[in-house]
Parts: sequence; C-alpha cells; structure tokens
Amino acid sequence: MEATVEEVDRAVRSAHAVREALADRVARAAFLRAAAELLEESGEHIIEAADAETALGPARLTGELARTAAQLRAFAEVVDEGAYLDVHIDHPDASRTPPWPDLRRYKIPLGVVAVYAASNFPLAFSVPGGDTASALAAGCPVVVKAHPDHPATSELCASVLRRAAARTGLPENVLTVVHGFDAGVELIRHPLVSAAGFTGSVRGGRALFDAAAARPAPIPFHGELGSLNPVVVTAAAAAERAGEIGTGLGGSMTLGVGQFCTKPGFVLVPEGAAGDQLVKSLTETVSSTGSGVLLDHRMRDAFVTGVRERAALPGVDAPVTPGAAGEHTVSAGFLTVPAARLTADGPHDALLEECFGPVTVVARYASVDEIAAVLARLPGNLTATLQTAGDEARDPDAGPLLAALTPLAGRILVNGWPTGVAVAPAQHHGGPYPATTSTSTSVGATAIERWLRPVTYQSTPETLLPAELREDNPLGLPRRVDGRRA
Repeated sequence: MEATVEEVDRAVRSAHAVREALADRVARAAFLRAAAELLEESGEHIIEAADAETALGPARLTGELARTAAQLRAFAEVVDEGAYLDVHIDHPDASRTPPWPDLRRYKIPLGVVAVYAASNFPLAFSVPGGDTASALAAGCPVVVKAHPDHPATSELCASVLRRAAARTGLPENVLTVVHGFDAGVELIRHPLVSAAGFTGSVRGGRALFDAAAARPAPIPFHGELGSLNPVVVTAAAAAERAGEIGTGLGGSMTLGVGQFCTKPGFVLVPEGAAGDQLVKSLTETVSSTGSGVLLDHRMRDAFVTGVRERAALPGVDAPVTPGAAGEHTVSAGFLTVPAARLTADGPHDALLEECFGPVTVVARYASVDEIAAVLARLPGNLTATLQTAGDEARDPDAGPLLAALTPLAGRILVNGWPTGVAVAPAQHHGGPYPATTSTSTSVGATAIERWLRPVTYQSTPETLLPAELREDNPLGLPRRVDGRRA
C-alpha cells in the first residue's frame, strides 16, 4: 500500500493540474459544505473504521466527526465572506512624500499543499481535518500523507471528500492520499509542493521542517510538534479550592488516555497543606481512572520507558504509578518533585519534556521566585494555564504569573483546563517552538492564512485587474480603501 516515488509524483502533478478549478469561491464553499454533509452521512462507517484502527471509542470519535464537519462548514463561511483575501486599495496621491501610485493588494493561494496526518486525531487532524479544510478553503489542492495508524479510515475519508468534489463540479484530484514513510519524504521534496502542514512528534516534524528548508526553493512548513502545556496553581487558588483543582487536573490529564496535544503535562503546585490537599484530590481522581489503550505499541513502549526513567530520578515520587497495565494497556499516574530540582540544568530536565500518555509531573514550589526560575527554563507550548483565586486584590501573584506564562504559549487559560480546542474565529492553536514551527494557528478561521501569499498590483488598468481588486467591487468583498473599511 505504500506509495512509490512515481506514485507520489503522479499524485502531486495531478493536484497541481487542477488548481485552477479551485479559483471559484462559490464552488469551493459548496464543496466544503458537501464534504461535511457526506462525512456525516457516512459517519457510521467512518467511526467503525476509525475505532477498529485506533481504539479511541465510538463516543470520542462521534464527537470528533461532528467537530470535523463543523470545521469544514466554518471554512465555507470564511470563503463566502471573503475577508481572508485581505483586500487593500490605495488610490494615487501625489501630495504624499514619496507620491503614492495606485496600489491594490490581496492574497492568492500558494499552490499544492502537503498535509501530514496526526495519529491521535484520525478525523479532525487527518485527511478531512483542519489543515486540509483550510488549504482547500484557500484554493489549494491537497495531497495528504496518511498516518500509518489509520490507513483504512484515511482512504474512506478521502473517498468521501473526492465524492464531495465531484458532486459540486470540481475535479476529484483536488484531494489525494499517499501512504508510507518514504512517500512523506518524497512529498516534502517535490518541486510542485508549495507548503506543508504537519501534526506529530518533534523528531519527525523537525526532520520534515529541515527538509522543507533545504529544498532549492524552500517552502513554508507549519508543524505542530510537541507541548508540555504548563499549569501554575497559585497559593491563593490552592487554599481556596484545592480539591476542585486536583479533580479537574486529573480529568484533563487522563482525557483520551492522555493522548491530547494539549494535555497538562507539568503543574506547579505550592508546598504546604493546601498543596497536599490538591495532590490528595489528584490521587483520588487518577486512581479511579481505568487503564486504556494507546494508539500503537510504539507509543505504548515510549510511554512505559519514559515514565520509568522519570520515576527513577532522585527526589521523584509517584503517588499513583503510571506504566504498563497489561499487554496492550497502560495505567494513568503522576509524579511529584521539588521544584527546586528543576531550576538548573541536570538529569531532571527530562521532567520538562513531553511524555505522551496519561501522566503529568507535579512540581512543588516554595516561592513565586522558584516558579519564575522554572518557567524561565520551559520550551514553547501550545497552552499555558493559571489557576488563581481571582483578580490581583484577592490573589496578588496572579498578574505577575500571567505575564510570565504569556511568552510561553499561544493560548493562555485562566481557571480552566487546556484539553479541548474550540473551533472559533478567535482561536489560536500554536505556540513558540517546539510547539509549532511557525507563528500560525492550525485551528480557527485564521488557519487559512498559512496557505496564502499577498500580491500587489501597481498602476494596473481596470480591465486587467482581478475581479477582487476592481474599483466597483463586483464580488462585494470586505476591504480597506485609502486606509478605511469599505
């Protein structure tokens, strides 16, 4: 089933050949809505296939299918509105220094986009997922490198999207799928691929990122690689609601057997009685969580080895021991360590690296200065969370700690939990490296911006201008004219 070099070349060239068919915004929006409708109509078969390959369960997959369909419809609305084209028109002005000519700017699609599917989201971050939906919405054909953990699901979803294309008068080759590790490498190197989106490991993503940069003509590589997702619990918050925070943390870190990219994997908790109560509540919650199946044995082996090595470090305790529960399952747990051991380089640095699966690290701090010293050593993240007792009048540490967390992540939460990413226009799912390789988001309306580039026409006759930039605005697009919204 793995694609050969020739098959990858054929897939990319077939996608490149149909890019002009996606130029019609009305057809694109209809296609995205048809894809959502057909996914829902085929939902029973898709969920059955995905569950057989991932063991994520019908309930989780039903929710993911609904999210995927909603995401496609949301991008159809983005295409309809047209604001993503970012149209700017500046009329000639000889009074300026230097004088302004007639300038008209908008954004155009980059071309063929390579999408690398995720293991932990066989729908929402795979063949019909956000990278694919946003690239198609931008007018870019897509070649997906399917994930080896769910090849049948990938093919089933691809057939649905190709049927949606045919139903709305578009060529089926606006989306194709290839399989195999070597195919993924060939895909990023193909000269007709103009950009790539990736969700996966730091190691795999960095290798593809480097390959994208090493091409004779480098291309944008939007990779989501890994995230610790730190949480800071202030002393006031622990004193006020230790039990609630411990329960919430336990539910978030074990959700989906800890296989969410936004799992809270590192938590700073105060020393003392309130912190002890939080740890007790966390212990009760995690202890009552049943064992689960990880997506594949490679991930299971990495989890079991990772938690064993971390638990063996000096000063590390395991109130609930994570690890192997059976031949195919793992049990949830968490580790505790004095935060002072994490303020300088050393073997405990492993505790500041993501461990994929149902485990978190609770670091007990003695002072706000100790929190700051640990946060200064953290890598970039998708999320960062502050658990606080309220505003600065009730919790004077809240403001400074929120400011310290902000540089670390793309989404900052206060008194919530990071698992669960709403598909909303204001959403940002990205963060400083290694969370992502760019400043873009892979969730929300602005994810479309990754697959576009701006072009300005200067002093161009009206009859030669694209319709989007003509003076009478025949397409009714939102735009800025001479610096004002029109």
